[in-house]
Amino acid sequence: MTHEMKTNRRHFVTLMAAGSASAALPSLAQAQSAGDVPMVQLMQPSPLPDLWVGSKDAPVTMVEYASMTCPHCAHFHNETWPELKKTYIDTGKLRFVLREFPFDPLATAGFMLARCAGDDKREAVVELLFSQQQAWAFSDKPLEGLQNLIRQTGMSQQTFESCLRDKALFDNVNAVRDRAAKEFKVDSTPTFFINGRKVNGSIPLSEFAKIIDPLVKA
Repeated sequence: MTHEMKTNRRHFVTLMAAGSASAALPSLAQAQSAGDVPMVQLMQPSPLPDLWVGSKDAPVTMVEYASMTCPHCAHFHNETWPELKKTYIDTGKLRFVLREFPFDPLATAGFMLARCAGDDKREAVVELLFSQQQAWAFSDKPLEGLQNLIRQTGMSQQTFESCLRDKALFDNVNAVRDRAAKEFKVDSTPTFFINGRKVNGSIPLSEFAKIIDPLVKA
């Protein structure tokens, strides 16, 4: 490990300790909450460009705000996402985007690395980090665990280190979170907006269907 890598690790460990109090997680399936957002406002350009999955002509748009270290976000992406994608996205009914809402600097690091992997690999990196969340986010050496996983994507050590030193990217990831908190009143993860309708928590596909199906048929 280089001196720069050690410095980055100390930096993130220090920040994680300082920010741990803010990382409270939501219950697994909270009820739909008030705070629906007009689509015009929700779809205003973000500090980072949205990377969409699905058809731009889909009748339903789903925006998720997630944290890479949130177990309930991992539950959604590991358990619900595959069927959601098969049922609604692959059939042209729904367009989906994940936006960054990191609760701690380690989550920020995960999002930064997913962006640095390139637009075409970002979704795959996000899925990898969620599927292996226990191996890095809750390990004794989280940054080393993150490094080992990211290496599987073909990212070089140099790119890994330079990505984590990218202050502009760091600031933009957190700016996405801050905008969501201020404008859309997001305060837990995962939070979803389905055609602007706000839904909190990792709810099962059957509950998503109750919201999505009437919008598809409208």
